[in-house]
Amino acid sequence: MNETTAPTLSGVLDQMEHLSGGADRQITVEEIIDCLGKHSFASTILTFSLISTSPASGIPGFTAFIGLVVLFLVVQMIFGRESLWLPGFIMRRDIAAKKLRAGVRWLRRPVDFVDQYLHQRSTFILHRPWIYLPLLMVMALSMFMPFMEIVPTSGSIASAMIAIFAAGYLMRDGRVVIFSMVLMSLLPVGVAWFFLGR
Repeated sequence: MNETTAPTLSGVLDQMEHLSGGADRQITVEEIIDCLGKHSFASTILTFSLISTSPASGIPGFTAFIGLVVLFLVVQMIFGRESLWLPGFIMRRDIAAKKLRAGVRWLRRPVDFVDQYLHQRSTFILHRPWIYLPLLMVMALSMFMPFMEIVPTSGSIASAMIAIFAAGYLMRDGRVVIFSMVLMSLLPVGVAWFFLGR
């Protein structure tokens, strides 16, 4: 579970902005992974979940795709894999550089604000066996993300919760990880209310 890149959340956006450059082309998942580093599980989860909460996610099926990416990565974190792996059909998926740049611009201000308040604390939750609890919650949430496309905005909300977990993990801020767990535990209640309250 080593994290050796992107010491801040803004650093993740900087990497994405540099990758997208100024050209209008398609950027593959493999290029994003290579940019972030194959050991950066949290950075990769954070990147894709942030993209899924931004206007760059306005593609049918994108929420399900993000859920699949997160699922693959979290399972590998649970089993202690040091270098991340994704199957070829995921690695070949692409996103327009223009949309990625738009997403980075949209996220820049809130991420810069949040960056000021994240710091190392309550790190016990980031170590075994405690870390398995949030990882299992993220795994369960990612498995349900394909079904969330039928509930307006629920996929973006789920992605935001996963982004909060990844941010806390990346910055070694255990309180943020615990906060993400609280939010994830409340999401099923909100979905049930949506269906039963109609």
